[in-house]
Amino acid sequence: MKKYLQRMGKSLMLPVAVLPAAAILMGIGYWIDPKGWGGGNPVAAFFISAGKSIIDNIPILFAVGLAFGMAKVKDGAAALSGLVAYLVVTTLLSTDTVAMLKEIDAAAVSPAFAKIGNAFIGIISGLVASIMYNRFSKVQLPDALAFFSGKRLVPIMTAVSMIAVSVILFFVWPVVYAGLVSFGEGISKLGAAGAGLYGFFNRLLIPTGLHHALNSVFWFDVAGIDDIGKFWASKGTKGVTGMYQAGFFPVMMFGLPAAALAMYHTAKTKQKKQVAALMMAAGFAAFFTGVTEPLEFAFMFTAPLLYLVHAILTGLSLMIAALFHWTAGFGFSAGLIDFFLSLKIPIANQPYMLIVQGLVFAVIYYFLFRIIIVKFNLSTPGRGEDEVEDFGEEMNKETKFASMAAKIYEGLGGDANVTSVDNCITRLRVEVKDMNAVDQNKIKSTGVPGINIVGPNSIQVIVGTSVQFVAEEVEKIRKSS
Repeated sequence: MKKYLQRMGKSLMLPVAVLPAAAILMGIGYWIDPKGWGGGNPVAAFFISAGKSIIDNIPILFAVGLAFGMAKVKDGAAALSGLVAYLVVTTLLSTDTVAMLKEIDAAAVSPAFAKIGNAFIGIISGLVASIMYNRFSKVQLPDALAFFSGKRLVPIMTAVSMIAVSVILFFVWPVVYAGLVSFGEGISKLGAAGAGLYGFFNRLLIPTGLHHALNSVFWFDVAGIDDIGKFWASKGTKGVTGMYQAGFFPVMMFGLPAAALAMYHTAKTKQKKQVAALMMAAGFAAFFTGVTEPLEFAFMFTAPLLYLVHAILTGLSLMIAALFHWTAGFGFSAGLIDFFLSLKIPIANQPYMLIVQGLVFAVIYYFLFRIIIVKFNLSTPGRGEDEVEDFGEEMNKETKFASMAAKIYEGLGGDANVTSVDNCITRLRVEVKDMNAVDQNKIKSTGVPGINIVGPNSIQVIVGTSVQFVAEEVEKIRKSS
């Protein structure tokens, strides 16, 4: 299970790497037009729309990215199947379709189905698609149906599988959604402790997308709280209105960027450059705009213990801010832009104390993350078992990759011995018929850092971060044989 979650985390890196740019684009737009949010400035509207085109489609990005990353062979058919899976389930469970199936008015449909297009559904879609690819991509059908054999069969089987998943969600999803709304209404009566519990579960539910159900109770007028609406209208009680928003500022502006620094400092030396690029962009996005998904998805699956700690600290932050009645609010998210704008709202109470709290939380986040990562050897970016140092000489010429691949393949025993070749981030994963036919010295002569025999017929050739290019050349050799 641990390895499976780590693979999920690594597969999500591709779509996650896109999110910081989107968040920054939106942040610039909101900064240009803080009141109209693009309605009063075409330049702001351009930036906001550009960012929203990515942020609003996170579930689709996850569906495609996971399907591609979790497939045994990185192939476009897997990615396409991820999109097919997502389109099937979100269409079958849309409000209009459910109304038609139940033969009722759309207004009478459970509000849960209006939230079906979430990250959790995207993740399920991607995983189902990858399973279908791994199972059916090499299936040969009878001659009459031969056109649909192999990779063409994968999207078809994915669609069929998602119909079954949709039937299950048709009954389960409204119950889960309604349960969360009821739960939120219950903890809203607990004062500062309730704010803390809300903060904890808000983060804990991020991987599933179900946090939207919880948020609707506290932020909008589902149970009469309407924390966001009342804050920006400056209505309610000073020091109380905004209590379900204020505690997020210390975490998003200070805590998570500090966590990013800790992950950078604990990354392996040869991986620091790549990790720095991701952490700097994601950390800046969290601080400036309050969009934290790029950071959170970078470790929530590869290091779930760390994510649990993050959820606890978020709950603690909301509870502390509520206890001391420090309040600020946001319209988009708890970043610098919204913090600056909320200072002008009369009902905000001692908002600058949230900066003090944030500085304290930055120290807590940094040292807690660093200690836990090292003590439990967690697979945060740059530390995973497949993210080893690239000791080899930098390979920047296609001819060099081809030459290296040819010698490695020859050392593995060629077509007569190799049954399958796959690759992860830094390793060629090869299945062979006879391990005795493998010439390890010939493989090592290419300059690879090492070889790892993991089973009687399984061998890994550690190439480094350029493994993708070597793997592509190996695949060319196999196809041409």
